[in-house]
Amino acid sequence: MTLAENAEATTTLEGKSGETRAGGRAARRQKRAHRATGLLHRPNIVRGIPTYDVMSEENLLRIEQTADRILAEIGIEFRDDPVVLDHWKRAGAHIDGALVKFEPGMLREILKTAPAEFTQAARNPANSVQIGGRNVVFSPAYGSPFVMDIDKGRRYGTIEDFRNFVKLAQSSPWLHHSGGTVCEPVDVPVNKRHLDMVYSHIKYSDRAFMGSVTAESRADDSIDMARIVFGEKFVDENCVILGNVNVNSPLVWDATMTTALRAYARANQAAVVVPFILGGAMGPVTNAGAIAQSLAETMAGCALTQLERPGAPVIFGNFLSSMSLRSGSPTFGTPEPAIGSMVVGQLARRLNLPLRCSGNFTTSKLPDAHAMNEGTMSMLAAVHCGANFILHSAGFLDGLLSMSYEKFVMDADFCGALHTYLDGIKVDDNQLALDAFREVGPGHHFFGCGHTIANYETAFWDSEIADNESFEKWEAAGSEDAAIRANKRWKTALAEYEAPPLDVAIDEALQDFMARKKTAMADAWY
Repeated sequence: MTLAENAEATTTLEGKSGETRAGGRAARRQKRAHRATGLLHRPNIVRGIPTYDVMSEENLLRIEQTADRILAEIGIEFRDDPVVLDHWKRAGAHIDGALVKFEPGMLREILKTAPAEFTQAARNPANSVQIGGRNVVFSPAYGSPFVMDIDKGRRYGTIEDFRNFVKLAQSSPWLHHSGGTVCEPVDVPVNKRHLDMVYSHIKYSDRAFMGSVTAESRADDSIDMARIVFGEKFVDENCVILGNVNVNSPLVWDATMTTALRAYARANQAAVVVPFILGGAMGPVTNAGAIAQSLAETMAGCALTQLERPGAPVIFGNFLSSMSLRSGSPTFGTPEPAIGSMVVGQLARRLNLPLRCSGNFTTSKLPDAHAMNEGTMSMLAAVHCGANFILHSAGFLDGLLSMSYEKFVMDADFCGALHTYLDGIKVDDNQLALDAFREVGPGHHFFGCGHTIANYETAFWDSEIADNESFEKWEAAGSEDAAIRANKRWKTALAEYEAPPLDVAIDEALQDFMARKKTAMADAWY
């Protein structure tokens, strides 16, 4: 579906929803969003404000030098993947069993072939995303085994939940990407669920998406399904799918991740290379040390993609986190990782690589003030550090153990606010409003002046979740809090959802591929 067709479909939807008071309000908001952005949905944001550099050149050099010393003196283990060791040997690294050590500057030289910016194509070309440079892409949370909503509470995720979250992401004008494992569908066998997840992204969304990384064969299956959609030649020449691979911190890359990473790279698809450093457990409790560790681990993974296929797109990823040193429990959305992300952004820019950093993190068990406080801190850090691909933008709850329906739409709403925030301030004759000052003069109000009338529909971002009525009106309407309003919003979004068109032949080919793969292996549940 083209953007013009998408806008036409939205107009039709507005006509249907305008039959009720709530629907009419939603329709007006849709129309204002359309007029404010020029399009109902922007494929990604182009940053209108500068990044925020918090660390001095002297201290950045000290962190880089510490990372170089970690790589040269301590090294990184690459376990059970002989191809990786062959790559490093040919590149000139020092190999001792599984331990690999690198001379200072070696990885930076290898990384020069990685693109600073690339396009991930979506099956609807109007929704293709630009990753790197001044571009910002919001993607849903990833990897939760549980889902949660006000009605049913916390429970294991199912394929129905998975499809629902894909539909919610597709329905939001403020998310740009369909994501990956938005929740684990535990009612599908472990060795087959990747097929259903990738198919759900393709079937129920026409935005860019992520594939599986839990085994090399599952990464290959994900890429093969993308080839059915886009064509083999197109996939070889363009990025159409991402794979999020994690370092086994501290300082270990295991074969599950390196074989998946290499599968994406050799197919010219983008690996998102991410250490998960929980300060005090998988890394030091001090921020500078954790950042140096992160830089070392991520550079090694990103460089490996270039040894597999020079020029393959890759995203420099980061996931700093803290922990409660009294209990040993992970903590998310805290200030130390947030400010650490700012420094990681500076380091990634010095490598000239696209950045995935931070997200809407929280350890709260409910979509409450605790959740939004921590999430806002993390998301603002991501916005200011210069992150290009922001995974975990919506739905993250319970330390990523739970994907929340209510928090998903609350977070997506906040992403809408961030669109306006990242746009910055435009300066032209209309924005400077000199004619309005002439019309109003001293001591009068601007509420009904011509400039206000001309701009009122696009002047301010309009939340779908906030209640801006008087206390008396809010109380008379039922005294609903934000979570209750979000509960109603996600249900409405699913009820109004319409699947984007998918070519029948492609759909049949995908289903045939899945059926053959599933028939060829017995179910495995662990």
